[in-house]
Amino acid sequence: MITINAQHIALTAPDKTPLLSLLRNELGLSGPKLGCGEGECGACMVLVDGRPQTSCNLPLWAVKGHAVTTLEGLGKPGQPHALQQAFVEENAGQCGYCLSGILVSASALLQHTAEPTRAQICQALDKHLCRCGAHERIIRAVQRAAQMSKLATA
Repeated sequence: MITINAQHIALTAPDKTPLLSLLRNELGLSGPKLGCGEGECGACMVLVDGRPQTSCNLPLWAVKGHAVTTLEGLGKPGQPHALQQAFVEENAGQCGYCLSGILVSASALLQHTAEPTRAQICQALDKHLCRCGAHERIIRAVQRAAQMSKLATA
């Protein structure tokens, strides 16, 4: 059994199946992407018990009994997560291939650090490869989301 985006899922795939394969091929979740296939680019990043993990090289046996959150689990179409809203407002994506992984890693950062510094944001997103040159907008979007969250709790 595994929990994905707050839904309990009974596993039928072999234990060594990569989590990304289950997410995309069996569950139809398109947020996590296959990039390098070696856990180096961050396109497949998901949260496992609130911590960023690459899903392309993470076998199902390693996530049994754990909670997995993908981009689809961060917000809802009518109620986007503060990060999703901030990324739209900052026009933080260009091609968008890397953004799902960046968003879930940034959400983990904001869960633990309400007002991250630029250096903390850069460190949290260091594992993500983005070739579009949207880095400054991405950093601004994370900072904006932190401010939005701070205002929402005030």
